[in-house]
Amino acid sequence: MAAVGFAGLLTLVLGLGALLPSSLYAVVIFAIQVGYAITWTQVDRPPAPRIVAGVGLAAAVAADLVAIWAEPPSLAWLAYVTAAAFVAAVVGELTRPAGRERVTESLGATLAVTVGVVALASLVVLSRHPWGTQSIVACVVPAGVAVMVARLIDLIAPYPRLASQVSRGGLGALLGLVAGAATAAVIGSLSAGLTAGAAAVAGLVTALIALVVDLSVSYVQAGRQLAGEPPAPVPAGLIQGPVTAFALAAPVAYMASALLLLNYP
Repeated sequence: MAAVGFAGLLTLVLGLGALLPSSLYAVVIFAIQVGYAITWTQVDRPPAPRIVAGVGLAAAVAADLVAIWAEPPSLAWLAYVTAAAFVAAVVGELTRPAGRERVTESLGATLAVTVGVVALASLVVLSRHPWGTQSIVACVVPAGVAVMVARLIDLIAPYPRLASQVSRGGLGALLGLVAGAATAAVIGSLSAGLTAGAAAVAGLVTALIALVVDLSVSYVQAGRQLAGEPPAPVPAGLIQGPVTAFALAAPVAYMASALLLLNYP
């Protein structure tokens, strides 16, 4: 139930935050980025947690600044930040006192954190476009609704299960996807500059990615426990799925909006 509540909180924060100016929205996004970096560092338990978290937070700051100030607003700038962060991670790993022990594992954790925090900044870029605010609401809110509905159904009837060790079922994912698409259609019909059909498609695509990511995190966590690793710490383990779902759905929301919702001059 905690994961459902956290997904709802993120939906509310990201949706209402989009109504703010881009610079203030970046502050909201940065708070979520900090939570994402800390959550992944705690759950992954990399051999160099300070490097992983430090590079991730530095990438978050750089991505947000670029998202606010770079002209023209584009995801290309965020790709440069990701590349620079990975180079910094490699340098940090090769110079740490422990040498190259478990360096591949640590770099993998750094990449996961970096990609997530930079992906979240794409919402700031989207907010700078005409109709960007409406597009964020039409994509992010349905994604959040989809994740919440799926997890609620899984609490009641987690069937059919793809793996007996994971209490997540196909019914929840299906109903969540339907709820997300319906929410997007309603938002599109009520928002100036959007249409119900286009918003429904954009929201459906974003919700689908969010659901797949959330489910994937659940399976990864279960796989680690089966491999003999200790359970993910609370509350990091509970919120990892929802926060990762929103992070990786953010650039999908941008692309879906660019194709279906945004009106460029």
